[in-house]
Amino acid sequence: MARLNGMGELRELSVRLAGEMDATRTRVSVCMTGCRAQGADELRDALIASISDEGLDGQIEVRETGCQGFCAKAPVASIEPQGIFYQELSPKHASAIVTQTLRDGEAIGRLLYRDPESRQRVVEAGEVPFYKGQTKRVLRNCGVIDPTNISHYIARDGYAALARALFDMSPEEIVKEVTDSGLRGRGGAGFPTGMKWGFVRSAPGDTKYVVCNGDEGDPGAFMDRAVLEGDPHAIFEGMAIAAYAMGAGKGYIYVRAEYPIAVRHLKTAIEQARELGLVGPNVLGSGFDFEIEIREGAGAFVCGEETALMASIEGQRGVPRPRPPFPAQSGLWGKPTNINNTETFANVPLIILRGPESYSEVGSERGKGTKIFSLAGKIENTGLVEVPIGITLREVIYDIGGGIPRGRAFKAVQMGGPSGGCVPDQHLDLPLDYEALESIGAIMGSGGIVVMDEDTCMVDTARFFLAFTQVESCGKCVPCRIGTKRMLEILTRITEGKGRVGDIDLLVELAEGTKDGSLCGLGQTAPNPVLTTLAFFRDEYEDHIVNGRCSGGVCEELIEFYIDPEKCQACLICMRQCPVDAIEGDKDVIHVIDRELCTKCGVCVLACPPRFDAVRVISGEPVPEVLAMGDRALVRAGRTSR
Repeated sequence: MARLNGMGELRELSVRLAGEMDATRTRVSVCMTGCRAQGADELRDALIASISDEGLDGQIEVRETGCQGFCAKAPVASIEPQGIFYQELSPKHASAIVTQTLRDGEAIGRLLYRDPESRQRVVEAGEVPFYKGQTKRVLRNCGVIDPTNISHYIARDGYAALARALFDMSPEEIVKEVTDSGLRGRGGAGFPTGMKWGFVRSAPGDTKYVVCNGDEGDPGAFMDRAVLEGDPHAIFEGMAIAAYAMGAGKGYIYVRAEYPIAVRHLKTAIEQARELGLVGPNVLGSGFDFEIEIREGAGAFVCGEETALMASIEGQRGVPRPRPPFPAQSGLWGKPTNINNTETFANVPLIILRGPESYSEVGSERGKGTKIFSLAGKIENTGLVEVPIGITLREVIYDIGGGIPRGRAFKAVQMGGPSGGCVPDQHLDLPLDYEALESIGAIMGSGGIVVMDEDTCMVDTARFFLAFTQVESCGKCVPCRIGTKRMLEILTRITEGKGRVGDIDLLVELAEGTKDGSLCGLGQTAPNPVLTTLAFFRDEYEDHIVNGRCSGGVCEELIEFYIDPEKCQACLICMRQCPVDAIEGDKDVIHVIDRELCTKCGVCVLACPPRFDAVRVISGEPVPEVLAMGDRALVRAGRTSR
């Protein structure tokens, strides 16, 4: 395709490409990002081979897309124009998909999603509960277009917002529309985006920079990755609009090197956009110059903090700088710099193309638009969801997420990553917006939601997240370097059954000191898991310290495993799964755990079928004597045999 000059040429190309991508053409769209881990590559190859075998080359398209969200059912694929959604696929299904669905238009029942309540098969993705409760705006193209083909993006009004900004709006008007939309930073702090842009625009100087923060390091979070992999041009477009509004000529995308697919897609997208004149010199013939460069991070969590990120881009060690001056006044190489999160930039084209009034129709009074969350942990439907800001946690966990597996009770969620806070069940109806979460000590963060059930130990949870932030601390300031280390030592001691009277008060003192005295956001928020678990689950801390008991059955030094003879079905499942052969028994002979061999890995608990629920975890009480023997005692149904 030739270089584009002007809004008219872009519009003509968009109309032509949309016509070429006729919606009536049969295609199968396969998620080729996260689903690769479950064999999507093999599935794609098998589909292409089956299409060729049936002589349907050229009639059916196999489209490689970004994340379709439903990670719990990977690999997934959608069939258009029939609107059929298939899940948990493998290469062995390819032939049937081609002959029965792609050729004959017939849905294959066994590959459809089954509603867990009605037990009915669901044909269309829009009727699957996981998708039905979502409002896809930022993710509108993910799972639909091929992210390595710019034609797909342009055919869906791609770069139309940039053209409007360049030819129909002044920089001041752009800043005003972003401000009026109510868009707030999606990286966690929730700072008004338009206000931040205004600071950089009004800053003196001819050289300014725009930076996309794609350094997503929270455990269990993959929101930015999905957008980077599945819709890279939306990020370019948002950055270019921002750069024009603020008077910047250069942009950087800082992305984790651990995201190789994202890096590859970004590089491909930049080459394609430059060829069409959508980035680079004289964008769309407007006289506006804007270059984009990719910088790969080395995996340091602290580089998610904007001043540390800038230091890394400059080639220095990624450690935070004191503020002020803020990046808007003195950022990259001392020049005014705007830094926004990946998801924030992806929202910008929607605002400019549809207007701030349309954008702000979705969301809450204090938070406009949608937010992407990653659902992980003890939840049925793990994956990526986009919902209006202000939706309740209960709706996300139960209506979209499908609730807690194995009939367990909900206990809490960790919101906002390792620097976030735990939200307990009494706050399930809390709206997911910035101020509501902050009121209980949690944060929106970048959008990670880790769900925990009744078998979770909240003391160990705090220890786990604090261990992450302690390792990731850059060590520059004393409160963070020493405070996180001392808190981790106390938490570790408590989980080992060595807690002392006064540990809780000492934890609070250390947490508050670390929070108040640290230089950057990492240290200032690292104590959140400790403070929120103490606020809502203080009894668990006291139980560990006073009674030597872990109610969640997690802390190894405080638990013992045993098999309930009244429930054991002697099915051999746990015996076969035990990695250290610590379970004795036989077919029709009730099993026994040898406590001297047992490593307390918990595999037997997971292996035991929920309908039996025979493997138990005891904490703070003696194991029944007959089940504690290590002399190969076997208990038969109804009687004891030695």
